[in-house]
Amino acid sequence: MKIDIINIDGQSTGKQVDLPEDIFGVEPNEHAVYLAVKLHLANKRQGTNKVKERGEVKGSTKKIKRQKGTGTARAGDIKNPLFRGGGRVFGPRPRTYDMKVNKKVRAIARKSALSDKQAQGNIVVVEDFTFEAPKTQQFKGILDKLNIGNKKSVLVTGDMDKHLYLSSRNLPKASVTRASDLNTYEIVKTQTLVLSEGAIEQIKATFAK
Repeated sequence: MKIDIINIDGQSTGKQVDLPEDIFGVEPNEHAVYLAVKLHLANKRQGTNKVKERGEVKGSTKKIKRQKGTGTARAGDIKNPLFRGGGRVFGPRPRTYDMKVNKKVRAIARKSALSDKQAQGNIVVVEDFTFEAPKTQQFKGILDKLNIGNKKSVLVTGDMDKHLYLSSRNLPKASVTRASDLNTYEIVKTQTLVLSEGAIEQIKATFAK
């Protein structure tokens, strides 16, 4: 499928690029997308939450009152979870949330997400560009000219461009990533996917596998 290439001023360059049907024109598999997003979010969790249980709370193990005759419920030591300052029952322990999704399923998910974005008309292709130094205002100006300044957007480049990355870092709705690092979660959460010309070739080489 053909799509027009525009410049950073939002004007047509008169050129077109061919987006492969096997990447941008497949039938979306919603379950594969769900698994890929779940995988990404699960792997981001640290799993370091920890509370002290009954055996870890500092305190005496002496029985605090006699068993009977007090008119109140029987009680053991001061570390009882029912008492203030006692250990917590079934609290969180350090654990890993990592999960595994087959490589082929992840590939299907990426293609499904890209195809869905293309079907909705939310993919923009721009000429390759770079900055000589990090310029946040200049980067924001480009997004405004592309009419996506107020939308969540991801600029995908062929190679990692440090200046572009630093220019977008302070913009809450914009980010920059290279094509080989593009994942399903980034595609799904963004409103507009901006692809550079160099990114198209990199996507063909990476996602067609």
